[in-house]
Amino acid sequence: MGYIKKVQQVYIIGSKGIPANYGGFETFVEKLTEERKNTQICYHVASRYDNSPESEKNNHFIHNGADVFSIKVPHIGPAQAVLYDYLALKEAIAISTQNHDFEPIFYVLANRIGPFAAKFARQIHHIGGKFYLNPDGHEWARAKWPLLVKKYWRYSEKKMVAAVDLVIADNPAIETYIQKTYANLKPKTICIAYGTYVIGSLLNAEDEKVYEWFNRFHVQQNGYFLAVGRFVPENNFETMIKEFIASRTKKDFVLVTNVRKNKFFKQLQKKTHFENDSRIKFVGTVYDQELLKYIRQNAFAYLHGHEVGGTNPSLLEALSMTRLNLLIDVPFNRNVAEDAALYWNKQAGQLAHLINLAGRLSDDQIEAYDEAAEKRVTDEFTWSHIVDKYESLFVQ
Repeated sequence: MGYIKKVQQVYIIGSKGIPANYGGFETFVEKLTEERKNTQICYHVASRYDNSPESEKNNHFIHNGADVFSIKVPHIGPAQAVLYDYLALKEAIAISTQNHDFEPIFYVLANRIGPFAAKFARQIHHIGGKFYLNPDGHEWARAKWPLLVKKYWRYSEKKMVAAVDLVIADNPAIETYIQKTYANLKPKTICIAYGTYVIGSLLNAEDEKVYEWFNRFHVQQNGYFLAVGRFVPENNFETMIKEFIASRTKKDFVLVTNVRKNKFFKQLQKKTHFENDSRIKFVGTVYDQELLKYIRQNAFAYLHGHEVGGTNPSLLEALSMTRLNLLIDVPFNRNVAEDAALYWNKQAGQLAHLINLAGRLSDDQIEAYDEAAEKRVTDEFTWSHIVDKYESLFVQ
């Protein structure tokens, strides 16, 4: 009698769902399912009921070959995200039990449901399943959270790590943190990074949308430093703006970020008076991905201030598209870029000096950084490479 190969059922909890419109976890799940190579893996993805048009019609629908199941969540304020993960994992276990899955995997993204993790672990193990976690970055370090919420994130993280069978970190610094902080729990960990594409923009300088954008903001191609990301304190916009103002560069500083109705924006305005420096240009968000790629490709350099996440998607996109990258010197970023970037810290004058130095680099020096960055991404961070690692893990 021959061996019958079982299909591996994988349930993914914690993203807002697919099709992905935005967000790191959402893009990850989109690419994991879209790029699937192993037909012996079947994905089931929890989705917020209001996330896609399909969920209005069906509780279940197929996207990228994955079974997407919709979860209705009452509007209860900030705790809504916790309740969503709780209800989604509860539903995933129910679906798996009803289907009599063979050794299913339940992969939870982020540490939101720690207080309930032990209970879920017992239920998962009872049906022969495995419980995996992606802890994301240091959520408890984000400035937006009040002290009580930060304490909850710490507590929830500990409970999640204690309950799961495997922690999948997206950066070696996250894996090291988990191993050191929870050494007494002896957690099993591995590292699989986030991914990106290395394909450039389909647009060119003659395209109307390119001309309109550059003309509207009075920006010259290769005449600006660029930053892209959420406008929050832990992304170090204050340091970048202060240091750019202190620099001698004639180039602009273009910030692609949403500052509407943002208290931090007004606080920063009072501290830095950036409105008095014509080089500082807040241009809002750019949702057109081809245009955003073009803006990245035609920047002189990219400034990256993210310091509390793991392998940051914006950094990978910058390394794959922008010729020169200036990164805040934290382990997360060092692990990703290695020697393919220049690094700065928050000491007064240090970034301003680096900006001045960047302007004096020769074309050959910039080209060397560009080639090193592209090789780094191609070798380690393509979606195809990341999907291979996940599929090997899921079917081992």
